[in-house]
Amino acid sequence: MSEAQTPVGRALAAAGIPFREFQHPGPVLSLELAAQERGQRPEQVVRSILFRLGADEYAMVLVAGPRQVDWKALRRYLGRSRLTTAPAEEVRAITGYEIGAVSPFGLPRPMRVLLDESVAREDEVSLGSGVRGTTVILATADLLRALGGGDPAAVERVSLA
Repeated sequence: MSEAQTPVGRALAAAGIPFREFQHPGPVLSLELAAQERGQRPEQVVRSILFRLGADEYAMVLVAGPRQVDWKALRRYLGRSRLTTAPAEEVRAITGYEIGAVSPFGLPRPMRVLLDESVAREDEVSLGSGVRGTTVILATADLLRALGGGDPAAVERVSLA
């Protein structure tokens, strides 16, 4: 593992989580192109979606690439009748990252993270690095360890897609 070049890479390295960083050769114009350039299938590309639950209250949902979050299931799971996806400027203010580079690691403050079961079906995944055009690639088991603070069983795994 070389020295981390991204905020997420530095956070993973500090936690002792193995990963590699991949820089795309040009703009990433689609999920399919991102997966192809990474040598992955679209299902291995994890999207980190920020939801606003209320005033200054957020949750991040990690979902496998082409899957869509089932809003009804998410509202039921969170016990909320209303929630919205955060707009781009709010995503940047809350996570410190631009849409397309968002990750549950290296955030300015702790946040509730829900992992859709679709992510756990893969052996290896990639997710935002904090820098557009660059991703971190890691074993799903290591992602679960990192999310659970060392305990993969502590990850909030749900079926939302």
